[in-house]
Amino acid sequence: MKSAKSNGYIGQAIKRVEDPRLMQGRATFVDDLRLPGMLHAAVLRSPHAHATILGLKTEAAKALPGVTDVFTGAEINQACGLVPCSASMPDLKAPKHTVLAGDRVYFVGHPVAIVVAASPSIARDALDLIEVDYDPLPAVANPEKALEKESPLTHPDHGTNVAFTWLLANGDVDGLFAQADRVIKQRIVHQRLTPMAIEPRGCVASFHAGEGSLTLWTSTQIPHLVRTLLPGMIGVAENKLRIVTPEVGGGFGSKLNLYVEEAMCSHLAMRLGAPVKWIEGRRENAMATIHGRDQIGEYELAVKNDGTVLAIKARTIADLGSYLQLLTPTIPTLTGLMISGCYKLKAVRFELTGVYTNKMATDAYRGAGRPEATYALERLMDLAAAELGLDPVKMRLKNFPKPGEFPFHTVTGLAYDSGNYQRALKKAQDLASWDALLEQRDAARQAGRLFGIGLSTYVEICGLGPSKIMAAGGWEWGCVRIEISGKVTAITGTTPHGQGQETSFAQIVGDRLGVPMDDIVVLRGDTASAHFGRDTYGSRATVLGGTALLMSVDKIIAKAKILAGALLGASAKKIDFRGGKFWVKGKPKNALDWKRLAQEAYVAKNLPANFEPGLEASSFFEPKNCTYPFGTHIVAAEVERETGDVTIVKYVAVDDCGPQVNPLLVEGQLQGGIAHSLGQVLFERTVYDGDGQLLTGEFTDYSMPRARDIPEYVIGSTVTPSPSNPLGIKGVGEAGTIGANPAIANAVMDALAPLGIRHVDLPLLPEKLWRAIEEKTAELRKKKPRSQS
Repeated sequence: MKSAKSNGYIGQAIKRVEDPRLMQGRATFVDDLRLPGMLHAAVLRSPHAHATILGLKTEAAKALPGVTDVFTGAEINQACGLVPCSASMPDLKAPKHTVLAGDRVYFVGHPVAIVVAASPSIARDALDLIEVDYDPLPAVANPEKALEKESPLTHPDHGTNVAFTWLLANGDVDGLFAQADRVIKQRIVHQRLTPMAIEPRGCVASFHAGEGSLTLWTSTQIPHLVRTLLPGMIGVAENKLRIVTPEVGGGFGSKLNLYVEEAMCSHLAMRLGAPVKWIEGRRENAMATIHGRDQIGEYELAVKNDGTVLAIKARTIADLGSYLQLLTPTIPTLTGLMISGCYKLKAVRFELTGVYTNKMATDAYRGAGRPEATYALERLMDLAAAELGLDPVKMRLKNFPKPGEFPFHTVTGLAYDSGNYQRALKKAQDLASWDALLEQRDAARQAGRLFGIGLSTYVEICGLGPSKIMAAGGWEWGCVRIEISGKVTAITGTTPHGQGQETSFAQIVGDRLGVPMDDIVVLRGDTASAHFGRDTYGSRATVLGGTALLMSVDKIIAKAKILAGALLGASAKKIDFRGGKFWVKGKPKNALDWKRLAQEAYVAKNLPANFEPGLEASSFFEPKNCTYPFGTHIVAAEVERETGDVTIVKYVAVDDCGPQVNPLLVEGQLQGGIAHSLGQVLFERTVYDGDGQLLTGEFTDYSMPRARDIPEYVIGSTVTPSPSNPLGIKGVGEAGTIGANPAIANAVMDALAPLGIRHVDLPLLPEKLWRAIEEKTAELRKKKPRSQS
């Protein structure tokens, strides 16, 4: 990479240093690993959503040449602990989910047996030779039906399909609803989604018998949390475990878990005395990697005739699937915490019921509970503006907190760090040429076309960190070392997997140290070098990980000033530092650079008294608060009356994530997030039939946006620094996904508004829209007076 200046990196749009190896096919993913004597695992999965296992015969599979062994739950479950869930709720009913099914399966894809063989193909062939005698049981795939008295029970020993109930209530909800001039009500379905990362999950486990140590290479977002949790499953001490995350081909939250395959491969590597590799197939990925969203809510918004919003009520059912992964119960509570959005609501009541069904577990998926909150609230705001005959922009402006009101304490109990929602909205209007866009809509409607404009003003919680709100600590760790050559090694406890932090972290470190980025190496994803970390999720990596590195740099600079002072015959207080050089105030010609200081620090012949050799520092950053990025998205869309097809005519996004370390990376994250939202709003849905059979298990069945479906984006930003970290940054990895859903949907609904169509649940598939248009058109024909026919 051609270097920019040796300092001043922060704020520059520098291309990712990671990209050349990825684009040239020189990167290493889990499936690229080849270890001597490595065996290959394949998992037999249940074809039934619910069934009793009456018998299992593995003899034929074991007899297949090349098969090392076949294991069932009876042979492996006692050696591997239960799948961990970090959520803690008073009345939580948690099933004991073993790595392989015991006497019962409860979702399609439930692991039943595992084959270990000399090659992947032999292992897969052996699966076909395993005989399982299933006795199918009634299943339930609809969370509302799961709450009915006569519903089949996903876990009969619980006596109910209710996993937990959770209530968030604050303020005089009943009184404010009584004062309301209008109550806006809407049932909203947040459909289930499949993350579908381009690289499915995979892992390789290798055991060193002499040391009693285990190394696990795994495609995960959380190597450090895996290292914390895995000992409880396989009985290997944490200090005997090394977790390595090579390149990861997409995570989106789906790899923010410890899965059964990681535990099984680790156990089998020890048991068999050979490395064991498992790579997930695409259909396996669709049915046995977590799903996202899947909420059904009844929402009510109390408003005055002038557009003032008073209070909100919600009764939400969260479909958890059949068991609990790491954060399954926690995710829908984030919907409740963010349900007040950007507005000065005075009261809230959010009633949440977590429900078990015979489906794969849900968990964190890009946005993780926040897109559901923003979508519901922004749909309600548009519905309210329409019913009251108000301008949706002015109604939002009326209810924003003013910039001077920050930190803003929300009715849900959060403290928004900083914000200027008015400025972001105004800039988005300017970029969208708002008045001209309204004229374009008017002209289109006069011509009989279905053209709409939608907007979304959002705020999200990210930079997840304060340990008091996190199950396993929310701090982050970083280490910076000036090598004896003057080169720099930065080690982060976060786990970048596409966010570009090998670049942005080098910018942060290089900017502060005054060294060229080419001289900096960023290490991540290996617990042998990154000794501590809480990893990557919740748009926290740069906010927390970048700050930990910055703290470490400042410690090194302070130490280097002492050394420079001793070498230059002055006290540390009289040493100036700038651009990678140290000098006595007023004497820059005698400056010392990092290379000279590093040599002195490590050779250690001229050190001042009590000076510890070396130039290395590490830091734990514990934030006082989360961060709260925000923004406005504006969309113009046209719906084809004859087919229901949606065309995005214009897309404008203005997001405020604080100061931007690298604008190019920020725009990339936003574009990716918006693409995810285009998928949710217009294409994607995970479908199970009434018997719990997965119908969308392949790319051929699970529709996702293609390149031709992605519009040109107009992307802008405002900058409102956060007081929660010294860089002032807020995080941006999920912003596009949170702000885009309602903006796109509101545009489509606005296009259909002249027909009297009030709401259509996602995804807004052409057939669904076409049917809604046909039904309303038929109704309008019937109402039309005969004389006008």
